[in-house]
Amino acid sequence: MAEHESSTDSSVKPLLHNIIALSLPAIASNLVTPLLGMTDVAIAGHLGGAVFLAAIAVGGNMFNLLYWLFGFLRMGSSGLTAQAFGADDKMRQATVLYQALTVALAIGVAFIIMRTPLCGMLLDMMEVEHRAAAMAAEYFMTLIWGAPAMLGSFVMAGWFLGMQNSKVTMWISILTVIVNIAVSLTLTLALNLGIYGLALGTLSAQWIGFTASVIVCGLKYSPSFPRFITVFAGTDLLKFFRINTDIFLRTLCLVGVTLWFTRTGAMQGNEILAANALLMQLFTLFSFFMDGFAFSAEAICGKYSGAGRHQALKQACRLLILTSATLALIFTAGYATLGTALLEILCDDLSTLAAAREYEVWAISIPLAGFMAFVCDGIFIGLTATRSMLLSMLCATAVYFTVYMLAWPTMHNHGLWLAFLCYLAVRGLLLALLLAKGSRGEVA
Repeated sequence: MAEHESSTDSSVKPLLHNIIALSLPAIASNLVTPLLGMTDVAIAGHLGGAVFLAAIAVGGNMFNLLYWLFGFLRMGSSGLTAQAFGADDKMRQATVLYQALTVALAIGVAFIIMRTPLCGMLLDMMEVEHRAAAMAAEYFMTLIWGAPAMLGSFVMAGWFLGMQNSKVTMWISILTVIVNIAVSLTLTLALNLGIYGLALGTLSAQWIGFTASVIVCGLKYSPSFPRFITVFAGTDLLKFFRINTDIFLRTLCLVGVTLWFTRTGAMQGNEILAANALLMQLFTLFSFFMDGFAFSAEAICGKYSGAGRHQALKQACRLLILTSATLALIFTAGYATLGTALLEILCDDLSTLAAAREYEVWAISIPLAGFMAFVCDGIFIGLTATRSMLLSMLCATAVYFTVYMLAWPTMHNHGLWLAFLCYLAVRGLLLALLLAKGSRGEVA
């Protein structure tokens, strides 16, 4: 690298264009992806009886819990690939891809081998009514054969992002949804295969999506297969597992916070549980957009880090934070003015809406409390500074449970929401402080 970077490196306009160009397809993909699960729910709703919907809901949650823990396959791949892209190291780009795919496919095969005990354990955790449990088991035991494809798709999505190409993932997400709708409708409504047909439709979509990713990768990038010793070289492999272990442990904390939030809501009765779930849709919607900017942060910061372009990296971090803050203000203003109307679109139960309005102010505050956590996660993944992410998550989780225990006796559900917002804010604040420290050359 040249000692002095060109003026274009620090130019705001091209950088902003790059952020938007990477973010928009990622946001579109985030919005499309839930349609995969919604398709099954919508079709199940026309099979005749609530038990079908219950079974699909349970089956979907089983896979969400299973796959959520392995999101590190996407995040780890994107950061390492982006750094290799920035360094213009094609061999390292290919090595990251094959390392991650090997791990993903191995885990997927292990899931298939362990499918019976896995299914039993997950169903026991959910305490489902017998008939719904039997249908959910049928759904799970069929769809588990898509585990290698799903985990492999995580890797491909992260790798494409690291290669500064989020459009591929968007188009493949759209293809997957179309295939799922077409095949599931044919198998369930035309051939009357019920839950089994739904599972087969989703299974087909998963494998077609993964296959399409591999084909596009081969045609567009032609990554040459490195020597076996290169793929599994000690230093590189240790770095791969260290990064992914940090992200995995971080995800466990995230899952723990989410499960406790849901459990505490359930303890207060169905009305509060439903109100909290409804308000959490505002957080989910915001996260779809913020994840898009976090993904662009992974790609851009990883690229600049790999290329050694430190001034451009600092400029990118500042602009990413500023852009995310602007988006958070827009969402906050939108929720403050239109939040009630949005809740009424999502739900028509008057008692649930009344309960939700009592706690609506907390949901309105989520964008401002949480935007820094999202964007900094993306920056740190791009820098592969995952140990800092883990430490900030551990601290934020400790704050969450501390605030909850202090506030719950007097504030009850308000205390639960206060704890959640403190958790988001502390995550973002700690990562921002570590980023500021890192800008002085002291971190990763």
